[in-house]
Amino acid sequence: MKRLLVIIAVLLCVTVSAQNNPKPFVIPEITSWSGAQGDLIPSGRVAVKGSDKELMRIANAFAADYKLLTGRELSVVKGSGKAGDIVLQLDKKATSLGKEGYKLSVGEQAVVSAHTLQGAFWATQTLLQLAEQSDNGAMPKGEAVDIPQYEMRGFMIDCGRKFFPMDYLRKLVKIMAYYKMNTLQVHLNDNGFRQYFDNDWSKTQAAFRLESDTYPGLAAKDGSYSKQEFIDMQILAEQNYVEVIPEIDVPAHSLAFTHYKPEIGSKEYGMDHLDLFNPETYKFVDGLFREYLEGENPVFRGKRVHIGTDEYSNAKKEVVEKFREFTDHYIRFVEGFGKQAMCWGALTHAKGDTPVKSENVIMNCWYNGYANPRDMKEQGYQLVSIPDGFLYIVPAAGYYYDYLNCNYLYDHWTPALIGNQKFDEQDPAILGGMFAVWNDHAGNGISVKDVHHRVFPAMQTLAVKCWSGKLRELPYAEFDKQRKTLSEAPGVNELALYGVEQREIYAADELKAGSELPHEEIGYDYTITFTLEGAAEQKGTELLRSGNAVFYLSDPESGQMGFERDGYLNKFNFRVPQSGKVEIKIQGNNKMTRLYVNGRLRQELGPLTLYAMKPNEIVGFQNGDKNAWKPVMYNPGTKMYYQRTLVFPLRKAGDFKSRISNFKVFNYLK
Repeated sequence: MKRLLVIIAVLLCVTVSAQNNPKPFVIPEITSWSGAQGDLIPSGRVAVKGSDKELMRIANAFAADYKLLTGRELSVVKGSGKAGDIVLQLDKKATSLGKEGYKLSVGEQAVVSAHTLQGAFWATQTLLQLAEQSDNGAMPKGEAVDIPQYEMRGFMIDCGRKFFPMDYLRKLVKIMAYYKMNTLQVHLNDNGFRQYFDNDWSKTQAAFRLESDTYPGLAAKDGSYSKQEFIDMQILAEQNYVEVIPEIDVPAHSLAFTHYKPEIGSKEYGMDHLDLFNPETYKFVDGLFREYLEGENPVFRGKRVHIGTDEYSNAKKEVVEKFREFTDHYIRFVEGFGKQAMCWGALTHAKGDTPVKSENVIMNCWYNGYANPRDMKEQGYQLVSIPDGFLYIVPAAGYYYDYLNCNYLYDHWTPALIGNQKFDEQDPAILGGMFAVWNDHAGNGISVKDVHHRVFPAMQTLAVKCWSGKLRELPYAEFDKQRKTLSEAPGVNELALYGVEQREIYAADELKAGSELPHEEIGYDYTITFTLEGAAEQKGTELLRSGNAVFYLSDPESGQMGFERDGYLNKFNFRVPQSGKVEIKIQGNNKMTRLYVNGRLRQELGPLTLYAMKPNEIVGFQNGDKNAWKPVMYNPGTKMYYQRTLVFPLRKAGDFKSRISNFKVFNYLK
C-alpha cells in the first residue's frame, strides 16, 4: 500500500511538472491557443516552402528584423526545412483563416501556415515578439490559430495642425505593423481655432501638407511632404501590410485652401468653410483631388481615399442640401478614379432630402449626434467605430483625452460599441475601429515626442481590442505590465527608453566638445547631471543635440540655458557663470522640464496657461458674432496650455568652451 501511494505521488509530481504551456504573451493577444510541453530552440534558419517571391521577401524582412531585435542571425532557405527551423508556407485550402489569419504550430519546427501573404506576414510579427521576450529565441510548443475579429484596425493622425516629419510617419508604419494595426489615416489639412489668433481668419494657423503642382505654393511653409516621399511612405506601408488612407478634408476645416484662394471661402459661415454655392470651389477641389488620383502611378496609391465632409454648418436647409450634394459629388469623384470613398459621419447633423451615395462607402462614425450609426447602417454605409468619447486624443487641450483611458478600453470597449450604441460583435456593417490624435491647439508647444508618448500605449491597447475583440483573456494589470517589455518595433525607439529598470544609462568623466555619444536621446522620465566650469559662451552655443532637439548652454536669443525642439525655444532664467564650478541637474517628464543648480530648484518649465482673449472680450464671442465658428461637440475655450517638455538630446556635443565633467544620464527622476 505504501509503495502504491509513493507511485501515485510520483505520478502526480510528474503530471504537475509537465503541464502544457500557457498562451504566450504577444500583442494583440492570440485568439486561440492549444499548449504543448517544452520549448523549441530555433536552428537559425527560416525555410520558405513554395516559390512565391513575396513570401520569400517576407522571410528576408523577418530575418532582418529578428537581428535588429535579438542580435541573432537567421539564414533564409527554400524548402521544407529541418528540425528547429522556422517554416513559412501558404495554404490555399485554408480558407477558414481568412484574409489575415494564420496558424502557428510549434513542435520540432515552428510552422507558419496562412491562406494569404498578409496572414503570413502577421505571423512573422508574432514570432518576432516571442523572440524578443526570450534570451535564446526559445518558443513555447503548442498551436495557435490567430484570426482578427475586425478587418480594419487603425489610427488617424492630424498632420494639418501639427506637422509630423516623414521620418516619424515611416516609423509609425513600422510600429503599426508590429502590432498588426493595418490602417493609417493621414489627415493632410486642417486649421487652428480663430480665437487664438486675434479672431482673424487671415492670421489663423492653417496647413495643407502635400506638395501640389496644380496649386504651387499651397503646401505649408512650416512643413510638408513631397509627392515622392509620400509615395515612398505608402510603398513602405504596403510592404508592411499597412494601408495608408490619405484624407483631404473639405468643405469645413479648409482654411488652408481659402488662405490660398480667398474667393472660395464662406463669408457667412467662416473662412474655414468653403463656399458651396460658388462654382470656383468645385473647380478648385476637383483640381486638387485629380492631381493625386490621376495617371497610371497616382500619388494616392491605395484603394481608399478620404474626402472629409465633417462639421459643416447646418444653419439653413439650403446649406444642408448643398452640403449633401457636395458630399455625394466627391464620393463619386474619387470613385471615378477606381478608389473607394471614405467620409466622416455627418449625415444626421446634415439631414436632408438630397441623396448621398452609400453603397460601398465607408463612414468614420465619431459622434452619434452627427451620424446615428444605426441609421447609417440602415442606409448602407460601412462603418468604422471611432467614438470621440472613447478614442479621441487632443494633447494638452483640457477636453477629450490627453491620454486614452486604456484600462477602460481594454476591459469594456470593442469596435461594436459606437458611443452609446452597442452592436453585435463582428456585425458585418462594422469594418473595425480606429483611434485618433487631433492637434486642435495649434501652437501649444506639443512636440512630436509628446504626441507619440500618448499614441503608443493607445496603439498597443487598441491593437488587442480590434484584433482579439472579446476573445482576450489576459487581465489588464498583467497586460499593462508585460506590454512595457516589448519594443515599439524592430529598430524603432521613438520613446527613447532603455528598459523598465531604473539605472544609469551613460556616464563620462568629461564631455568633450564635438564628441558623439552612443545614444540619440533619453525619453521620459530622465535625469541629467554634470559639473559645469563655465566660460564665456556665444549665443547659440549648444551643449548637446539630436535629430529632434538641441539643449543650449547659451540660447540664440538671450544667452540663457534652454532648449529647442519642433520650432519652439524654451529658456531657463539661468546663464552659465564665467568662473567657478556649479552642479547642474536637469530632469524631464511628460509634463515639465526642471533645472537644478547646486542642488536647488532654479526653475520648473511646466504647462504655461496662455489666454486667447481678455475677459471682457469673451462675453459676446460665440453668441454675438454671426461669423464665429461654433463647435458643437467641444468648446476649446480661451485657454491654451503651452507645453515645455523635452526628450533630452544626447547624440552630439556642441562646440562649447566650458568644461563639462562627471556627466551622467539616468532613466528615472533621480
